[in-house]
Amino acid sequence: MTHGSPLPVTFALAVVATVYLRGWFRLRNGFPAVILMRRAAAFMGGLLVVWIATASPLAMLDHHLLTIHMVKHLLLMTVAAPLILWGTPVPPLMSGVPGWLHLDLLFRRLPAQWIGRFLSHPVVCWLAAAVTVIGWHIPALFELALGSHAWHHVEQLTFLLAGLLFWWPVVQPWPSSASPQQWVVPLYLFLATLPCDILSAFLVFCGRVVYPSYLAAPQVFQLSPMQDQEFAGALMWVSVTLIYATPAAVIMLRNLSPKVQHATERV
Repeated sequence: MTHGSPLPVTFALAVVATVYLRGWFRLRNGFPAVILMRRAAAFMGGLLVVWIATASPLAMLDHHLLTIHMVKHLLLMTVAAPLILWGTPVPPLMSGVPGWLHLDLLFRRLPAQWIGRFLSHPVVCWLAAAVTVIGWHIPALFELALGSHAWHHVEQLTFLLAGLLFWWPVVQPWPSSASPQQWVVPLYLFLATLPCDILSAFLVFCGRVVYPSYLAAPQVFQLSPMQDQEFAGALMWVSVTLIYATPAAVIMLRNLSPKVQHATERV
């Protein structure tokens, strides 16, 4: 299968970037201490990573190598998503859209608020990420996405949306509800590694090529389909462990540091 044109994705990302920057500059004038430059840089960086994963020359190789396919998923879920959330996207995007859309009225209504609280609950966010990762790696669904432009776009969008949901309780951008308890986020991140560990271990140790499309694909970088699959599984294993464990450790140290400092002062 050949890839569709990257122009629609590039155009869509350019529109999102334009709306965000328009809103960011409008809010910057009124709230310079809140709407920081690094927020805009993070959001733009997240959109750039989305483009790399979906519309760049790298993205064109995912039908030849499972490793590239895995890199795309990791970029969308573990790099682009947290960067976009660090950019505090909701206020600039709401401020940047044309006023006649009245998005502010929509978000103030009770159904929208209830849906927001439901979707941002840590259990829902965790399940969304786990189901997305495991579901799209079921051979039938994986082959469906490889064989159809439309389903391939759906798969990529699903990974990005699942990543945004997953990182929401961790980053907690505005308008997040009450912050989770101190011990919840490190546990949340640790448990999130388990589905990825199971999947990556299966890809590394199952001893057979799971996705038949890669048996017929041209070899790239002198990797056999089995070597490609093992490398993809190992990449997922190591990357997810590091990416999830690092913020978990930082949050735990931040939570413990006041206690350690208080104990030292007492001594």
